[in-house]
Amino acid sequence: MTTKELAKKIKQYREDLDMTQADLADKVGLERATITQIEAGNRDITSLELAKFAKIFDVSADDLLSEDEKEKSLPKPSAINIPEFNREKFEQVLLYILEKCGARPNVGETVLYKLLYFADFNFYELYEEFLTGASYRKIQHGPAPCEITDVIKEMIDDKKIKKVVTEYFGKPQKKYLPLVEPDLSKFSASEKEVIDRVIGGLSGLNASTISDFSHKDVPWEITKEKEIINYDSVFYRTPPYSVRSYAEE
Repeated sequence: MTTKELAKKIKQYREDLDMTQADLADKVGLERATITQIEAGNRDITSLELAKFAKIFDVSADDLLSEDEKEKSLPKPSAINIPEFNREKFEQVLLYILEKCGARPNVGETVLYKLLYFADFNFYELYEEFLTGASYRKIQHGPAPCEITDVIKEMIDDKKIKKVVTEYFGKPQKKYLPLVEPDLSKFSASEKEVIDRVIGGLSGLNASTISDFSHKDVPWEITKEKEIINYDSVFYRTPPYSVRSYAEE
């Protein structure tokens, strides 16, 4: 591993732990400016410093010095393809999903987020175009749309949806129910077909099962915790997640 590669890895570990350079410097016993040099790849790390970094990050020194096995085996997507968020389309997709399955006992916030994710990413894999252009972040329970909080709040204020808190298998569950019908004229036939397939295939799963399912999708697997998932990573998907027949192309 080169100095630059190790520097990048140290920076990623630090950011994953929500630590500042000053925080890390204090724990290692170095100046913040030294951490800046290390993360820029402009200063070599001593064996003692490497051991300290490994202890702070709760990994072995070998883990720091070796390339991650998952990164070795999976192709690396290109730079993040940042889409333009289509808020109106996102609202309509949300309303359509809620109309179709929002009242089901298992469809709470977690399931809803995953249905939106698979609709967006499946459509992009098939047509190389964005459905809603929403950005999805990798969090503990699977991909979550970054824009969802603001959209939900505005839709509640506009009386397009309502929030209800229910109990599902003894645990509180946040649900959203539609108060207006979706505008189907906003969808092309191919868009509606992709959304319908996602609803038909995944809306019967509970939060735990659909979260586990999303964790094995390559776009989620190769993304660092709390980072934005790259749409282009769908082209590295494996069965049963890939929805495109590449052999025929």
